[in-house]
Amino acid sequence: MVAVSNQLIWECVKNNNSFLKKVNGRTKRSGTMRFSVEKNNLRSLSSYKQSGIASTQAVGVASKDDAAVLYTKTASKAASTTAIAETPINKPFKKVVATIEKSIADNFYRPDLKNDALAKYSAVYQANRRAKGVKKVVPVKKGRGSA
Repeated sequence: MVAVSNQLIWECVKNNNSFLKKVNGRTKRSGTMRFSVEKNNLRSLSSYKQSGIASTQAVGVASKDDAAVLYTKTASKAASTTAIAETPINKPFKKVVATIEKSIADNFYRPDLKNDALAKYSAVYQANRRAKGVKKVVPVKKGRGSA
């Protein structure tokens, strides 16, 4: 396989790919919002920094079998292939936060995505707690006078 730079891949896929979701803005001034639903995109934004397709080093957090999983995309220089490593993170919350910080920031992998990965893990953790029935679902308030 031919080695291609990340910037070239991004230029090829930024306007047209199967993961791109365009949402029209409410006014002419706000314009069109572009989201992405690819696997290793932490913030679901269609940008070069957040892209899981174009980057050889991408990080993702997802729910799998009632537990969270940390995905890291690594590139091999010898074989010019990429692999995605799955790390199950089913420890207590504080230990998982330390694990994510250590695996991302301390190894100089993608320290710019540390806060995004922690925010995504927090959302996945809360969703899993609600699905298991540990935490109650907060009812949505409708109108001014409803309690």
